[in-house]
Amino acid sequence: MFATAFASFVAVFAALFPVINPLGDGPIFLNMVQGCSLEVRNKLARSVSINAFFLLFVSMLIGPQILLFFGISLPALKLAGGAVVIGMGWSLLNQKTSSSKDSGDSAGITDANANNAVFFPLTMPLTTGPGSIATAIALVAAYQDGKPLNLLHELPAVMGTIAALLTLSVVIYVVYRESSGIQKLLGPAGTNALMRLFAFILLAIGVQIFLGGINGFALELSKLIPAH
Repeated sequence: MFATAFASFVAVFAALFPVINPLGDGPIFLNMVQGCSLEVRNKLARSVSINAFFLLFVSMLIGPQILLFFGISLPALKLAGGAVVIGMGWSLLNQKTSSSKDSGDSAGITDANANNAVFFPLTMPLTTGPGSIATAIALVAAYQDGKPLNLLHELPAVMGTIAALLTLSVVIYVVYRESSGIQKLLGPAGTNALMRLFAFILLAIGVQIFLGGINGFALELSKLIPAH
């Protein structure tokens, strides 16, 4: 039970961390909220981390079912999701800067309009964008492998997944709250090395998901070939 929960925790955290890239987004967040007071900045960091948790959790919970409802087969979902994850991993592995997202400007966020900026643009697309949502859906699709979700039977995996999302939310909160100090502590080289490591893991996970889609199509084709 513990081994299953831990495996789910590692898989989800390792796949989503480089896509969300909180270490790279910290300076961007700091730049966007530079017109806010320290108290409001801390409140925004907390709100964004909570929003990120629920956005990813809901995506993992209902995302695969919605796609299957529209007639997208599980192997197709795995191939598409795996391709997205591979693309994200490859891009992060070869990017020249510590963050692949556009920092833009301060976006005019002040104490007066901070509440309106919590979801857009601070939560989405800065923190959790299409890449992280697609990665979350692909992870669930690969794990279910066509089986209906049984919460009681899959409780260890579910708990591991929730723990990973909670840990990611805490990391986002801490990094956003202490972004200037963390960047100085790790330095450009340390931040870059950490992100390259997680990007390579993400690339490997994407390949695994993609191969699962190919295997699914092969099994479907084998059923269509009459036995002799």
